[in-house]
Amino acid sequence: MPPSSTARAKASQELIPIEEIRNGIVILKDKSLRVVIMASSLNFALKSGTEQDAIILQYQNFLNSLDFSIQFFIQSRKLNIEPYLDTLRDRVKQETNELMKLQTSEYITFVKEFVESSNIVSKTFYIVVPFIPGFVSFQKPSDISGVIGGLFGGRSKKEERVFAEEKFEEYRLQLLQRANVVIDGLARCGVRSVPLNTEELIELYYGLYNQESVGKGGAPEFVGRQGEQGK
Repeated sequence: MPPSSTARAKASQELIPIEEIRNGIVILKDKSLRVVIMASSLNFALKSGTEQDAIILQYQNFLNSLDFSIQFFIQSRKLNIEPYLDTLRDRVKQETNELMKLQTSEYITFVKEFVESSNIVSKTFYIVVPFIPGFVSFQKPSDISGVIGGLFGGRSKKEERVFAEEKFEEYRLQLLQRANVVIDGLARCGVRSVPLNTEELIELYYGLYNQESVGKGGAPEFVGRQGEQGK
């Protein structure tokens, strides 16, 4: 007999180490916190020798200046050009010039076949900054529920535990200070970076655990930034 949807949701949830995503902060089940920063790419090969040496030196200084650990994560995804091709197909339907229609149709075919044969992927770069509180205070939430829990099936109120609001804000500020150190250090290397907000974190983790559905456009739609205050 196949397991019920509730059982499957609970089993999936147990495999995910995330307790909650709140105000742009990831709270893990071990009660440690994470902020995820998305970084731009840098075409190192096109730099001159002097520029390359300067970047390497700045990067070395940046790593040596950190008194906490960080994690680099690169996400590779097959390039999805269907939205772009759909735009071109709509333009073909509206085009009155037969020559332009033909050329655009041929262009659509060329781009589609080229991307499929070349297996082009897009890469996104992330830095994960951790914070482990020395002391944790808990209380039962009244109106805040775990966002990830909402994706995979809710848990009963008895099972949910989150940081007390004042403690969470204290830890959040300390974690953001670390994030700013990383952002400033990367900026000196010529890399732009920005922390992900709650909605962006949900989409990121949903995509990591549901890669097939995201590839088919199955990512969830979110209205506003759940769990964020004053934004």
